[in-house]
Amino acid sequence: MSHATLLESVDSGGIWSIARGLARNVARYKGLLAECDMTRRNDLDGRGHLSEEALADFTRFMLEICIDQVIFMESLMQPDQLRARILLWAEEQVRTGDLPAKSGNVLEAVLYRGELPRSDLPSIVTVGERQARRVAAALLDKNVLTSESSRAPLRLAFPATLASRWMPGLFPDR
Repeated sequence: MSHATLLESVDSGGIWSIARGLARNVARYKGLLAECDMTRRNDLDGRGHLSEEALADFTRFMLEICIDQVIFMESLMQPDQLRARILLWAEEQVRTGDLPAKSGNVLEAVLYRGELPRSDLPSIVTVGERQARRVAAALLDKNVLTSESSRAPLRLAFPATLASRWMPGLFPDR
């Protein structure tokens, strides 16, 4: 239940999970979880029938596991270098003619903002509307951008084909 709740509330697209941390601490997890069903130990152990102290211990454990997994994933993903890796990839694609010029500008804007309204494209690529749509279409074709519809904002996608390039620690090379 905790995993499902975190999966929905963290909205990491499935990249981050508490499951690894729990799997590494199965005995402690199960022990603390079972203690949550214990009756109250004394008058200082909460007001209800069950032990509030045991619930606090379990909650502390879960938060420590979450922090541990965030630190672990950060070490693999190296988010401080993610922007540079994505923009370097875009620059190489432009140089080889696989993406139109200014594609990196669009990716950088999406990285900075989280999502990019299509109406902002011409000002970002400093060209006309038609050329701006061409840049967006090329990035959508490469599956590096995604959009819910042809009018919806653009969002960054993490295609499996680029996983080892964009996040080298997270996914091994083929």
